[in-house]
Amino acid sequence: MSTENEGASVPSAAEPRPESPTSPPADAPASAGERTAQLPPVALEKEAPAPAASSAPATTSTPAEPAASAASAASAVDPATGPEYGQQTPPTTPPTTPPAEAPTAQFPAGPPQPAYNATNATNATGVPMPGTPDAGQWYGGAAAPPPYGAAAAPWGAPTPPPRRGRSGGLVAAVLAAALVAGGVGGGVGFWAAKGSDDSSTTVSASGDPKIESRTPGSVADIASKALPSVVTIEAQSSNGEGGTGTGFVYDTQGHILTNNHVVASAADSGKLSVTFSDGKNYDAEVLGRAQGYDVAVIKLKNPSGAKLTPLPLGDSDKAAVGDATVAIGAPFGLSGTVTTGIVSAKKRPVASSDGGSGGQASYMSALQTDASINPGNSGGPLLNAQGAVIGINSAIQSAGNGGGGFGGGQGQSGSIGLGFAIPINQAKNVAQQLMKDHTPIYPVISATVNMKDNVNGARIASGGDGSSPSVTPGGPADKAGLKPGDVITKLDDTTIDSGPTLISEIWTHKPGDKVTVTYVRDGKQATTEITLGERRGDKVG
Repeated sequence: MSTENEGASVPSAAEPRPESPTSPPADAPASAGERTAQLPPVALEKEAPAPAASSAPATTSTPAEPAASAASAASAVDPATGPEYGQQTPPTTPPTTPPAEAPTAQFPAGPPQPAYNATNATNATGVPMPGTPDAGQWYGGAAAPPPYGAAAAPWGAPTPPPRRGRSGGLVAAVLAAALVAGGVGGGVGFWAAKGSDDSSTTVSASGDPKIESRTPGSVADIASKALPSVVTIEAQSSNGEGGTGTGFVYDTQGHILTNNHVVASAADSGKLSVTFSDGKNYDAEVLGRAQGYDVAVIKLKNPSGAKLTPLPLGDSDKAAVGDATVAIGAPFGLSGTVTTGIVSAKKRPVASSDGGSGGQASYMSALQTDASINPGNSGGPLLNAQGAVIGINSAIQSAGNGGGGFGGGQGQSGSIGLGFAIPINQAKNVAQQLMKDHTPIYPVISATVNMKDNVNGARIASGGDGSSPSVTPGGPADKAGLKPGDVITKLDDTTIDSGPTLISEIWTHKPGDKVTVTYVRDGKQATTEITLGERRGDKVG
């Protein structure tokens, strides 16, 4: 039967039943009002949670019918073929006057009820049951909200067939189950969704391709590809002192890129070992290191058997503030640790106080990141959202002593969201120099600047180191006309606010590059062009 006019067949108490325009057959069944009075008690079994739309109250009952009417209804209605709930059936003879009291007068008029299809309900023997609401509208049905703890039916999934009814003797058990349904939660939900057939709406998590294959470009995807190429480095000096740092595979010949301060203790007659993510360990040696840049290249002594997959190198000049970052390393010895953040600043001048022997600092125009970086992350890669290396993690700001670097001061510092990485464009140039002749090359202006002046610039010192002048005669600064006492305020378009900032910015260039310098002398501003010179090797002492 169509559900289009469902719910309109029961007249309200205030209206007389309309007369049938035609006479029904003589053997027509009793009126619908009489049949709807015979609600089978087994329908209570499906009243676990109520549906969203309200139906007739469960406590409402129709008045007792005369014995003759009841007998007539009992003989006229066949349980196997009876009409659907609420269907209007013409009476045997057209009534001349409305009944004194409509049999359905006790059902109050209310908002339209959900369409029910009684033909879907069956009893224990599989025979359709008249007057039973559609199983699809009740607990466990396809149209009902999924029970607590059950997976929602996927779009387009077939609607499971209704469950078979149970005998009236189980009503008490069903009501008791409804009372404890909230307590067992997911268990009841799973049972209701799965049922006993193969058309379950329950979704199994095993073998889910979205779990087995992460979304390309996700942090999990980047980490899974990069981790096999990130190594933990153990450095030990000849007297037994040392520490743990990180490095990453630079090429297929066994070269590893890391920080100078990670391997400095093992550079002279020390011991160096490298451990990959698969647990395999290899001995290594320092191929070259640049204390001023805080960059070093080490090489596996016997790379056979090692899985050498170089990490792709990005373009650190194209990194933008707000770009996503992924840092990988061994903070406090916890190898294979992955953290995330963003590029929080660029061209941040940093002087790291633990850059190598002799207490000399390393300088960098760093990428700043809020990715969690701690002691042990030194030398590890800072990756962008494409999984390419944009920097080498090298220093952090310490809240304890106010300085940069790892492990300096009175104790080990921890991450406060201010980490600094050497831009990979600079580190790559240094690495190529170290692999070529094992010696770093620095661009210079051949002038000594004060490192602690607070003059909003870099002041050229009045005197040089020892007996040497502050401006080397015939050097780049001298040729450009700079003199002691001049305050450099700009290098190209970068503002210079201190001596460390000037050095950091100069070291982003190569020897032979031409730069424009803005300076102040006797209160007057001027500009000049300098062709950068070079210095080979690190100063000692």
